[in-house]
Amino acid sequence: MNRNSKRREALVYHAKPRPGKIEVVPTKKYSSQRDLALAYSPGVAEPCLEIAKDVNNVYKYTAKGNLVAVISNGTAVLGLGDIGPDASKPVMEGKGLLFKIFAGIDVFDIEVDTKNVDEFVKTVKNIAPTFGGINLEDIAAPEAFEIERRLKEELDIPVMHDDQHGTAIISAAALLNALELAEKQIEHVRIVCSGAGSAAISCMRLYNRLGVDLNNVVMFDSEGLLGAHRNDLSPEQQEFRTAKEYPNLAAAMKGADVFLGLSVGNIVTGEMIKSMANDPIVFAMANPTPEIDYNVAIASRPDIIMATGRSDHPNQVNNVLGFPFIFRGALDVRSTAINEEMKMAAVQALAGLAKEPVPEQVNIAYGETRFTFGRDYIIPKPFDPRLITTIPPAVAKAAMDSGVALQPILNWQQYEDELLDRLGDDNKIVRLLLDRAKSNPKRIVFAESDQLDVLKAAQIVYEEGVAIPVLLGNREVILELKESIEFDADVEIIDPKSEEQKNHVNRYAEIYWKMRKRKGITLFEAQKTMRQRDYFAAMMVSEGDADGMLSGHSRSYPSVVKPVLEVIGRAKGVQKVAACNLMITSRGPLFLADTSINIDPTAKELAKIAQMTAAAVKMFGMEPVVAMTSYANFGSSTNEKATKVGEAVAYLHRYYPDLIVDGEVQADFALNRDMLQSKFPFSKLAGKKVNTLVFSNIDSANITYKMIKELEKADNIGPIMLGMRKPVHVLQLGASVDEMVSMAAIAVIDAQKKEKHGM
Repeated sequence: MNRNSKRREALVYHAKPRPGKIEVVPTKKYSSQRDLALAYSPGVAEPCLEIAKDVNNVYKYTAKGNLVAVISNGTAVLGLGDIGPDASKPVMEGKGLLFKIFAGIDVFDIEVDTKNVDEFVKTVKNIAPTFGGINLEDIAAPEAFEIERRLKEELDIPVMHDDQHGTAIISAAALLNALELAEKQIEHVRIVCSGAGSAAISCMRLYNRLGVDLNNVVMFDSEGLLGAHRNDLSPEQQEFRTAKEYPNLAAAMKGADVFLGLSVGNIVTGEMIKSMANDPIVFAMANPTPEIDYNVAIASRPDIIMATGRSDHPNQVNNVLGFPFIFRGALDVRSTAINEEMKMAAVQALAGLAKEPVPEQVNIAYGETRFTFGRDYIIPKPFDPRLITTIPPAVAKAAMDSGVALQPILNWQQYEDELLDRLGDDNKIVRLLLDRAKSNPKRIVFAESDQLDVLKAAQIVYEEGVAIPVLLGNREVILELKESIEFDADVEIIDPKSEEQKNHVNRYAEIYWKMRKRKGITLFEAQKTMRQRDYFAAMMVSEGDADGMLSGHSRSYPSVVKPVLEVIGRAKGVQKVAACNLMITSRGPLFLADTSINIDPTAKELAKIAQMTAAAVKMFGMEPVVAMTSYANFGSSTNEKATKVGEAVAYLHRYYPDLIVDGEVQADFALNRDMLQSKFPFSKLAGKKVNTLVFSNIDSANITYKMIKELEKADNIGPIMLGMRKPVHVLQLGASVDEMVSMAAIAVIDAQKKEKHGM
């Protein structure tokens, strides 16, 4: 993507459909006058009086206990430097978004217009009663150290400067595991650090508490070695002044065990890596360009253990592994601080998690056969769902043990269940979907590329590395549209009606005629048919000239399904294909089937639809928990509409005993764990969070998913075709650009899966 196009995309993302990335959403009913009277006057007086009696009641009656302030003065924003408080606001909103999607924590971002330490501290202290915690962000050193120190001393809520401690905690966990793999003792290793800002200093302080001898540490800043000759060092930097003499970074790295980079890109060479000790540990964490390119570093030493800040290489040191979960644990016990014991607990929990067996859903989500503890896996992946049930409890327990927890946790199993429920508040599954597709992109035909939105989706797919798009349609129209959206990449364009495609059309027509000649199709008709883009695209996929296809944005669903069924057909052993939709709801991902193909399936067909849908759920890295829905509950009706569902369930229980499925059950019971457990404790679904709903007919499934989409404004991915021989997915009429991008990722993952299984 050229810079102007990327710039415009970023600006539109932040400006449309409404400015910014976060909003305030009411958590209580407000539909009636009674509701409003309770929410404000006169009802609001009662909790006010209770808080006035005991200030601790503020946690009982307000949102304070789940509210964090992300505060900056804009003096050290990302790699942009001192750009001021207003310009820092998009970053602070982004941090708030991460808090919410990873740990369910609400955020107000606060931008403070001062560089004066006293004024900044006073401002934060004055607004602190609003919040359960304070996350300081993007504040320049050395002021950042003083601000954090004073606020920690003067406030009775958790305070953490994530730029300092986030990187320190994550990299410390990685360091412990890397040293274990390298069989080196932490007290003996020699460390060279490029960078001497707040993050680097915090890393070294934490490493020291883990056992690193500071006599074995040398640090460099932009002026060179932090040596005895320097008189321009801050008090924090003076802690790491060394009596050793090194003329440059290359000299210091000779024989070093560990290199830590928190500076600028491309300052380390392969030769410098080669000069390090055996089994060198290299953490090159400058972003977006590491101190040394990952591939260069790996090529220089077979025994290297390498980490970066990037998601496209193993061992990503990413602060999102830390701050949401650390604050989550601190808030949940009403900790008065985030102390050293809590940070160390987070380090040990992260390090330990990387050594535990990785759930299959994580392997699937990242497109790996199996993650195992080793040189390419020394820290957990950012989207590992175990993080929220591992880090917060460790932090909460450390807060309790160190005496800073005002509300100790008494039931740890209940707490874990509450943490798991918070996973439903994000769109992680979409990000995992895209990342998995990027790991091995495939050729996907966009059969309507002369439609502007389809071409925009193809552009995103290409520029993000999700797939290799093949643009099908009128060449002149496509070229004109490409120019209008600045899609200047050299992407293959195919116009089935053009003279240059005549040979392809004739070849495909011959194949199609042989397939359909006993169904009334002549060779002439086959040649005419192959000029139609859906038939042409399907034949490309069938013959291996492409890996998958998307169509349906501008055509009715049946008109697109017919060509792909004729040309590609069902997978081996499949009697009927089906379709499911994935809805990204506030309670988490929800799969619905059959939404588009089978009008009134029989009991056995319904069972097969459930089995295929469950397989699709697994493709997304999730364990399917399937409710077979009806208007009745577990035999309460003898009508054939209900008994059909019961028969399907009996079939599944008999032939797929490991599948978590039950019914017939009403939708509200299926989605409400407490109700189901209370009324039907015998059910296989009791106590479980249902993520898949299979409906008895197409009416109920189609109506339900479209209602969810409009009423909840839920993101929709689908319909996802189930049971096809090749990866073909038919879009809903008028699908949005984002929906098409997601469907392209699904087509890629489908192709990856079929390739893996030789299909």
